[in-house]
Amino acid sequence: MQTVGKAYGSPQRDRIKAARQPIRDRDLYPEGYTDVRDTTEVPDGVRLQKVLAQAGVASRRACEEMIGEGRVTVNGQVVRRFGAKVDPATQVIHVDGKRIPTAPDLVYYALNKPIGVVSTMDDPQGRPCLADYVEELAPRLFHVGRLDTETEGLLLLTNDGELANRLTHPSYGVQKKYWAKVPGPIPRDLGRRLRQGIELEDGIAKADGFTVVQEHGQQALVEVVLHEGRKHVVRRMLEEAGHRVIDLARIEFGPVKLGRTKPGTVRALSLKEVGELYAAVKL
Repeated sequence: MQTVGKAYGSPQRDRIKAARQPIRDRDLYPEGYTDVRDTTEVPDGVRLQKVLAQAGVASRRACEEMIGEGRVTVNGQVVRRFGAKVDPATQVIHVDGKRIPTAPDLVYYALNKPIGVVSTMDDPQGRPCLADYVEELAPRLFHVGRLDTETEGLLLLTNDGELANRLTHPSYGVQKKYWAKVPGPIPRDLGRRLRQGIELEDGIAKADGFTVVQEHGQQALVEVVLHEGRKHVVRRMLEEAGHRVIDLARIEFGPVKLGRTKPGTVRALSLKEVGELYAAVKL
């Protein structure tokens, strides 16, 4: 007697058997993606989508979609599993290639330092200093570089020591932009001279960029861009070139702009600004 419809060992039987198997993690991820549980999972950590939402990336639902689309990495590995748990204090998380500040105790601020304020957290002479503006914001804040007492403008403060160190190290080439009021008129070759280098007592200083913003009567407003941070370097360069600085203000530090922040005002940096600072120093 002939057996009819027997599927054992047939392609049909194989398909039925495969359909009844539970879905495995590796079936969900394309080649090149890594399940965070393999190497970076923290069993007692926080769910990744919650960490992203708390950092201000987007809503938790939108963060889940980002994870599913493979846009999130943890310690360099793409993570696609919604239930993945991470340690936001120790693990490095990127979204769309930009690092996200997730450590709960790290803070980032911008201060428009007024003229007459010393760029230190304490002054033995009792002069106004940075602590007068930020001492209640967080313990052990670092000021990223300095501004002369008579220079106003953008100063960054953070308790992220690694970021602060890299931002001030000349090897990373983070540019700062200044506006200086000087006597006019401005000779046409001043920009070329500053970019080629001005001989100072402690070596040659070169500007990365120079622009005449405005000329009015016997005064002019010029823009100087450079990445080094020697003491009084902008003032000394312009004065050596024959243009005494009347007023000086820093208006940009890397991707962070002073904007309309009033003198003596502190604001928290946005998630985008912090991510761009990380990117500027390859963190």
